[in-house]
Amino acid sequence: MKRRWQNGLLSLAMVVTVVAFAFPLLWVLSLSLRSAEEVVAAPPPLVPSQMRWDNYGHVLETTDIGRYLLNSLVVVSGSVALCLAVCVPAAYGMSRLRFRGGRTFSRFVLACQLISPVVLVVPVYRAFVAVGLVNNYFGLIVVYVAVTSPFLTWFLRDYLDTIPAELDEAAMVDGCTRRRALVSVVLPAAAPGIASAAIVVAVLSWSQFVVPFVLVDDANLLPVSVGVVSLQQTGHEITAQYLAAGSMLAVLPVIVVFIVLQRYIVGALTAGSVKG
Repeated sequence: MKRRWQNGLLSLAMVVTVVAFAFPLLWVLSLSLRSAEEVVAAPPPLVPSQMRWDNYGHVLETTDIGRYLLNSLVVVSGSVALCLAVCVPAAYGMSRLRFRGGRTFSRFVLACQLISPVVLVVPVYRAFVAVGLVNNYFGLIVVYVAVTSPFLTWFLRDYLDTIPAELDEAAMVDGCTRRRALVSVVLPAAAPGIASAAIVVAVLSWSQFVVPFVLVDDANLLPVSVGVVSLQQTGHEITAQYLAAGSMLAVLPVIVVFIVLQRYIVGALTAGSVKG
């Protein structure tokens, strides 16, 4: 009986958690399908009387959200590639190499994760103005990598700790250099963890708002996280439904990527439960 009560409470907690996180997204979806009259109706309907899918067509035809999505895709792709290029060797070194000050270095990397990008965005803007990286894809990518690399380094280090060191040691006995052992032996074994790391970088970079809001003022270079705000036009026209439709288009790529690659995420998270 006690076990049943525990399982019931656990199931209830999971249901409450899912509802708490899913309800805002479902509300935005409902708002994106309403007419202008239903947007201001009291009480607001959760399910629209008529699904206005043409709201999405209006947003795609009359706004630059396609360009915003493309800008985000470019920045996110560059951020993922550069972040993995930096974090994978760093995580491998922290996992396999023993050197003086290694523990202090690990703690320093973790401490860097505690620094909010909001705190750094103003000095970064002044520095980027001086070197000409404002309104520049590469500038955004550099900041995104700096923001996400501490967490990704720790995440990948923990995952690499679950891969036996004897694998790369055996490769080096057969004549491989450490770099070749990393590329030929360790990286294929760590593919699920690296895929999960790439997803984390992509989601964090896709959802960044403050950094591109400050560093980009060219409308042609705005990522979707900032560009979607412009869909809320001023004036007497009610445009909340268009803003909601644009928001759903903005989060759709993240949802699709997560659904397609969820098995890698589960594999990476469960691998840490068994070590060695």
